[in-house]
Amino acid sequence: MKNIVIVGAGPGLGMSIAKKFGKNGFRVALIARNEEKLNQLVSELEQLGIEAASFQADILNKAQISLAFAAIKEKYGFIDVVEYSPTPSIDTVATALDVTEENALYQFQFNVLGAISSIREVLPDMLDKQSGALLFTTGGAAIDPVPMMGNVGIAVSGLRNYIINLNSELKDKGIYAGHVSIGIWMQPNSGVQDKIADIWYDMYTKRDRVEEFITEDKV
Repeated sequence: MKNIVIVGAGPGLGMSIAKKFGKNGFRVALIARNEEKLNQLVSELEQLGIEAASFQADILNKAQISLAFAAIKEKYGFIDVVEYSPTPSIDTVATALDVTEENALYQFQFNVLGAISSIREVLPDMLDKQSGALLFTTGGAAIDPVPMMGNVGIAVSGLRNYIINLNSELKDKGIYAGHVSIGIWMQPNSGVQDKIADIWYDMYTKRDRVEEFITEDKV
């Protein structure tokens, strides 16, 4: 079986992606801060017949990320796919006029450095095997600037640049890097999350495009 790690797993999109890949033969490893919520997600996946396990880590803590990935490798072996989609608390979001050095740095650490830390845990093995995929989900501000997401936009647009560069460097080495930018509000239990998970699986399997910008007409 193949293995997918979802970093920043939650009950919304993260679970939809877990279910989509799980139903297609993947074991699922979930990384997030809240152990109780992680255990609930694992239980839900197991009830669907999907093998899953939880690993607690704070995305802002490089050492915790490293320990979580080490535990996943020990349990499951080679990691075929990493999907990175942590969502910052609304309390940490600043408008363009309210951006400060501190809140901009926080979003950079959360969105970019957390992604880099996760990538560095799996990329050497992927390069050795000439196989793997790195999937990154961000908000629409990565592509379409939104003033109310001032500090977030600075970070995720930079992450998008890195992802596209990664794909250029890795596509001839058997490794796919892709980006989905969500430019709509996702209401709980709306079904939109499942449709985005379908798009992600299509991108992963076909590897014919590096990016999708999710707008109302696509879901």
